[in-house]
Amino acid sequence: QVQLVESGGGLVHPGGSLRLSCVASGFTFSRYRMRWYRQAPGKGRELVADITSAGGITNYADSVKGRFTISRDNAKNTVYLQMNMLKPEDTAVYSCNVPGYAPDYWGQGTQVTVSS
Repeated sequence: QVQLVESGGGLVHPGGSLRLSCVASGFTFSRYRMRWYRQAPGKGRELVADITSAGGITNYADSVKGRFTISRDNAKNTVYLQMNMLKPEDTAVYSCNVPGYAPDYWGQGTQVTVSS
């Protein structure tokens, strides 16, 4: 069955950077679009970034455009989220998702905390 394992979160100062990874298994990774979402305390889940199956097209939420970059390595079944110029409002649990295969499946996520 599908499994998504996120990692790379942590505590970072404002202006800092982190690189998140999501390793996928249980489906043919290279065939599917992948997404990163985040959920801050007391708020709903927000779509952060999206990448097509071959990685040729990416989309971003306005709140992260110009600061975050989504990428993927289909040989490693992994999708990444490079986060630069982090702000306190980026604090959230970040999770990846495969909408075209298992839209209701969520891994454990990885906590990102931006604080001075």
